[in-house]
Amino acid sequence: MNRQILKKEFKVKLVAFLSVLLLVASCKSNDNGEEVTMTVTATAYNSVEAQTKKGNPNLTAWGDILEPGEKSIAVSRDLIDMGLSHNQEVQIKGLPGTYIVKDKMNRRWEKKIDIYMGVDEEAAREWGKKEVEITYVLEEEKTEQVSK
Repeated sequence: MNRQILKKEFKVKLVAFLSVLLLVASCKSNDNGEEVTMTVTATAYNSVEAQTKKGNPNLTAWGDILEPGEKSIAVSRDLIDMGLSHNQEVQIKGLPGTYIVKDKMNRRWEKKIDIYMGVDEEAAREWGKKEVEITYVLEEEKTEQVSK
């Protein structure tokens, strides 16, 4: 009888453990908000006065100083309204690593990102203009603001 009780307790604990494991496995990898994936137009830009602010081509609209070699992007203002904000991490399908939102673009652009390529103007020209898929996490508080 003791053996049957132990088997029953083991089964109950095993079922509880597997239930928790299944619950954890079904959750998204982030618990801070909803993952958003969308297609945007992507171009590239450089830290040169012809493309940026006169006098300080490394200064972004948010006040950050860009350093050649860093993985950062500028985003159109409508993407900011959709919850993509300053210092947010973004995955760009087809490109390795994570990019950080450090700059914002002129209001005339929509559904667009600009990939920072330091001072390598040739690399920016070679990139050209492409449709890419980006993924970022819409934080909980922003989810509520965007849905209002």
